[in-house]
Amino acid sequence: MNIQHEGTPRWYVVHTYSGYENKVATNIEKIVENRGLQHLIFGVKIPMETVIEADSDTNKEIERKMFPGYVLIKMVMNDESWHIIRNTTGVTGFVGPGSAPVALTDEEVEKLGVEVKVVEVKFAVGDSVRIIDGPLAGFIGIVNEISPDMKKVTVTASMFGRETKVELDSTQVKTLDE
Repeated sequence: MNIQHEGTPRWYVVHTYSGYENKVATNIEKIVENRGLQHLIFGVKIPMETVIEADSDTNKEIERKMFPGYVLIKMVMNDESWHIIRNTTGVTGFVGPGSAPVALTDEEVEKLGVEVKVVEVKFAVGDSVRIIDGPLAGFIGIVNEISPDMKKVTVTASMFGRETKVELDSTQVKTLDE
């Protein structure tokens, strides 16, 4: 198999025998450590969710696999890494057309909560910022509010002599000195 996706590590989905997810994840982590492959394989995850199991008179929280039979692997895809994963005991193959692995998109990774991106903002409430994206790009506004997760920001911009409050992604604004 000639796989040439080298470069940036991406998340790939691997299909496993049912009930082998933990064993596959552990095996891959051991192989990476034993062979010094940290430059190719960066992480192994089994997406889990917490559910409340309602018994007759008690409710208890349990962790369960979101996608039984699947393991997510962050890796640089090349012939070597493909071969290592593909030949791990319990792995039946990569998810993708034929046997060609397809990386998850950034949106899919975010929706699955596989990788939590830390958003760092360089502005605070009361600061003046430039809107750099969207219909108000180019306008300057004052930060009124920043969401607790730092992903959203409410800005008051002056448009045509009127003060207009607008909610934006924190990536759509930057400080005036940037």
